[in-house]
Amino acid sequence: MKIDIVDTTVRDGEQTSGVAFKAEEKLVIVRRLLEDVGVTRCEVSSAKVSPEEQKTLTDIMAWAQDNACPDRIEVLSFTDFNKSIDWLKPTGCRRINLLTKGSERHCTMQLKKSLTDHLNDVEKTLKYAQDNGFKANVYLEDWSNGIKFSPDYVWKMLDKYAELGFTRIILPDTLGILNPFDTFELVSQTVARYPGLEFEFHAHNDYGMAVANSLAAVKAGIKALHVTVNGLGERTGNADLAQVVAATNDHTDFTTTIDESKLKDISILVETFSGKRIAPNMPILGKDVFTQTAGIHADGDKKGNLYVSKLLPDRFARTRDYALGKLSGKASLEMNLSKLGIELNDEQKSKMLEKIVELGDLKKKVTAEDLPFLVSDMLGGHRFKTFRILGCVISTTMEMKPSATVKVEYKGRVYEDVANGSGGYDAFMNALRKMAGKMNITIPRLIDFEISIPPGGNSNSLVEASIKWDNGMVTHAVSADQVKAAVKATERVLNLIYKE
Repeated sequence: MKIDIVDTTVRDGEQTSGVAFKAEEKLVIVRRLLEDVGVTRCEVSSAKVSPEEQKTLTDIMAWAQDNACPDRIEVLSFTDFNKSIDWLKPTGCRRINLLTKGSERHCTMQLKKSLTDHLNDVEKTLKYAQDNGFKANVYLEDWSNGIKFSPDYVWKMLDKYAELGFTRIILPDTLGILNPFDTFELVSQTVARYPGLEFEFHAHNDYGMAVANSLAAVKAGIKALHVTVNGLGERTGNADLAQVVAATNDHTDFTTTIDESKLKDISILVETFSGKRIAPNMPILGKDVFTQTAGIHADGDKKGNLYVSKLLPDRFARTRDYALGKLSGKASLEMNLSKLGIELNDEQKSKMLEKIVELGDLKKKVTAEDLPFLVSDMLGGHRFKTFRILGCVISTTMEMKPSATVKVEYKGRVYEDVANGSGGYDAFMNALRKMAGKMNITIPRLIDFEISIPPGGNSNSLVEASIKWDNGMVTHAVSADQVKAAVKATERVLNLIYKE
């Protein structure tokens, strides 16, 4: 049995503070969600927002028509007789989610109308939509407050909607007030009372229970769940796509059409377009989720996968890592060394573990990629360095473009060049690219850059540069100077790519 997954990232997710997707970004997100990820439908816009939004919707619908999926695109419209429909006509979109007031307080205080008057308006709007070839679902804004505090109002509303013949009815927890127990009870009552209707659930995360509430709604008989990528949305956000899918697959008798192996890519894409990073410990997709930190966990996995659950990383195109830090044990170190193909004797392993614990006490991050360089330092020399930065002078002034003079050694030969850039690190990278042809190497492209400074640190505090590259690698380095930290992180990625 399947549960439909309806994604609202480019509509409801855009209500996240500071998020505004460009037109071309919206199209890319919708295409990836429908073609690769496998969501059932996308709600992509609100009617009457702006001429630019109308043009964006037109472009999305043109793509949908060319790819035989126009019925998988929906728009939020309003109870305004003909205005929303007339705005939508030129775009080619013919499916709407009609916004109505699902609680008595919203109806009487915001619209200042009686339920009878509001329902008359809904009926007129629906008739105009149908006369113009539109198919309509209906959205009961603030349904959760309505069903809890004015249930008679909701039942009368749904009685009317059953008569009007809406295709689907969306039950939103608009303010995220529900818990899973309430959700199960209230959705169960609603589904039982109207067995001929199909209901969808739209959760918000104000109490951190959006995913749990969505799961309860599935158990209660809901037909579809509304989600956003990375849980984007107003205030604390909406139910997260990846978490809802994994929970539904693992904790109910239902499945979805979602390709779990594509969830990481769509998450990174939306992170990039929205500028909103997900937390490292965010379930399913956070960067720390499949990282074991305690040495006892690594030991248990080594001896029999004792700390493994259904949430296997390969389901989501991820890998399991074993963190190196103050809690690391011999098993963690050995598993990382084995993965890198590095062999050390017992005495060298003990010394390395002491160094890792020492760095962990100083709150410095140690990754598997750092190990070759720590081993090199311990053994003396440059065993794991085929590429070395011998010197780097970066100049920045208020009047002139930053410039960098860079000297490097690659496989025993020395190269030097100068370049300008928009910033000091950009100038360094430009100089490096000028030398790349002579060295017959390719410099990877930076796709994300993060500088971490200790809370309350002084101006001379150590900072960590974390760089994500287009080849999937992430390298880190620490220095009191953030540009120097970035330079060191770049040296590391080149040594990882061009090993002897």
